[in-house]
Amino acid sequence: MAKLRPGKCHKTLERPWTRQSKRRPRKGYVKGIPALRIRRFITGKERKYGMTLKLVSESDLQVRDNALEAARVAVSNYLQKEVKDNFFLVFLKYPFQVLREHKQAAVAGADRYFSGMKHAFGKPVGRAVQLNKNHTLFELQMYERHEKLGREALRRAISKLPGNYRIDKVVAD
Repeated sequence: MAKLRPGKCHKTLERPWTRQSKRRPRKGYVKGIPALRIRRFITGKERKYGMTLKLVSESDLQVRDNALEAARVAVSNYLQKEVKDNFFLVFLKYPFQVLREHKQAAVAGADRYFSGMKHAFGKPVGRAVQLNKNHTLFELQMYERHEKLGREALRRAISKLPGNYRIDKVVAD
């Protein structure tokens, strides 16, 4: 199995070059988009909670779907141990961005069977969420008496994600 490139290769927020054919517009699509690694976008029990904690991005960046799944699992496992099912976690972003990689062989004689950068569109290798500054990634609803546990759970999620984040508290009326 091929190794995944480090997250820093896909961290910067930039729109990739996309081929658009004028004669055959259907050729402009990226074919073979990889499967999504996020298993659930909603976790926990939906009911009326008194407080919402939001995980807000403090910079412009891309976050790969495997990092999002790792963060979701970290939050979910911690809260299920601590507060059972008294929480509701929601992803607010969907990984639409397709990440592409121009694979190159690093062996002797590779120039004989590769075309270099002539056809360097790249093969789809993953998906990512594009976050701008002050965009909310997660929303965690729970009772106010569990605020400390919720902040700890989101702190654990931050350690799985690239970039800087802050935790905002919103109290329901």
